[in-house]
Amino acid sequence: MKTRTSLAILATATIPNLTYAHPYINPHRHSHTPRATSTDWFYAFQAPSLAQIDPTPVAAAASTITSLVYATITVSAQPHSTAPWGYHGSNMATFPIGTGASAAYPTASSNNSVTLKPSQVNATQSAGPTATAPAAPALPSTLRGVNLGGWLILEKWMNSDCFEGTDAVDQWTFDHTDGAVAKLKQHWETYITEDDIKAIAGLGLNAVRIPIGYWAYDTFGSGYISGADAYLEKAIGWCRAAGLKVLVDCHGSPGSQNGFDNSGRSGNVAWQDKSQSNGTTNMQKSISVLQTMGRKYGAQEYADVVFGLELVNEPISWQQNNLETTKYWAKEAYAAVRAVATNKNLQIIMHDGFMGPSQWLDVNVAIVGNTTTSANSTTPALFAIDTHLYQNQIAADSSLTQDQHIAKACNWTSSALLPVSSNLPVYVGEFSAQTNICANPDGSTVAGSTCYIDGCQCLTNVDMQDWNGPLKMATRKFIEAELDAFERGAKGWFMWNYKGPGAWGVSNLVKYGVMGKVTERMFPGQCRFD
Repeated sequence: MKTRTSLAILATATIPNLTYAHPYINPHRHSHTPRATSTDWFYAFQAPSLAQIDPTPVAAAASTITSLVYATITVSAQPHSTAPWGYHGSNMATFPIGTGASAAYPTASSNNSVTLKPSQVNATQSAGPTATAPAAPALPSTLRGVNLGGWLILEKWMNSDCFEGTDAVDQWTFDHTDGAVAKLKQHWETYITEDDIKAIAGLGLNAVRIPIGYWAYDTFGSGYISGADAYLEKAIGWCRAAGLKVLVDCHGSPGSQNGFDNSGRSGNVAWQDKSQSNGTTNMQKSISVLQTMGRKYGAQEYADVVFGLELVNEPISWQQNNLETTKYWAKEAYAAVRAVATNKNLQIIMHDGFMGPSQWLDVNVAIVGNTTTSANSTTPALFAIDTHLYQNQIAADSSLTQDQHIAKACNWTSSALLPVSSNLPVYVGEFSAQTNICANPDGSTVAGSTCYIDGCQCLTNVDMQDWNGPLKMATRKFIEAELDAFERGAKGWFMWNYKGPGAWGVSNLVKYGVMGKVTERMFPGQCRFD
């Protein structure tokens, strides 16, 4: 359990019996050494004032705010241990959903008056490029993808070689170590190459999700090392040549949206902090950066390959963050990006804040109205939701056999996704092959990470190169059940991750014979869908 105290007004509300464990709260996905205090400087910047969406947005487009921002967050946290090949299910956390630090944006009481209709959003076109978009580029009926995580944002559990010889725990601290510029350049040049993109296409995948930090587009003194966007540009070219679609994912946002190392800086959660001078907030800075990204990747020249832009990755909905504030911001961010993108078919995607896609139906109605889209349409919907589904993150999952994991995955179509009638497309932006099970020689499985008979192997503590047939087949069955569920209930999916330790890496799963082409099934019909 982590506690955070902010100079901002801290308000919390506890809902009994609500237990949530984040995908990164485990030895691989969220490993850091807590710091007692840290001071963050967010430098002067100029951005549109987006405190209110106006159906006649000329004033909003013209208004700017310039400020020097200072905030101090005190962090106390329990460190997490490390494990060789997977999560052992011991480090669980319970988070109360609260109102968060004093919101810089209106919450539920005032949010009801904000309704964005396509005509209102498009009216802001005068603030950005005016090129006329050609016919919509066709999208595959189902996007089958993989994440390129650990490349343009470092995560120590995936990029341990980069962190050797340093006391850095995340991108922020790494960027302040000696020789960081040269190390980053070497990492960017070698971690993902064109050969990787070709290999991804060869697996039957047709898309990639590429995480990148806001600092790649921020020129106001973020304190991070810049330059990652040049490698994203290379990747887009490789994907175009390989026939892959690209989702550009703003994975790290100003102030940190979740306090996890995947945001660039672990510990601090100041994304919604409004205690900054002159009324300027990190959420407004997020929108300014997203507009920069929207102008670039939403330009017509990218329309054949970049199908979407994700506004923010995994913002928490408890403690310093308030869900209603996040939802209000998402409407503003959507309008701001739509205003500057000349490709009006660019899909704008929002992570669900760990609350489930159903919590975002009202935002979808506010943005696109009650229009309907055919389930087989190849034209991207204007707005979509990203949800992340893992089965090795909460204590209850560690008590499941692999057959029970498979049953849970099949049930995601009704428990975690949305029916087509909802008119809100859902992408499963992250999931993995990881479960905490052991496979017996006869193919049966037991829960946990301890074997009881000779020849048994556990997924979490055996090097993948030593996996036997039963463990490989148990893992493949689970992956295929996940894919069957997502093909049934989602518009697309992106496995985490292409590279990673053990079963976290798709490249490893392929190398050691656990995965083949994603359209092929060794165990068809596990979910018994009609």
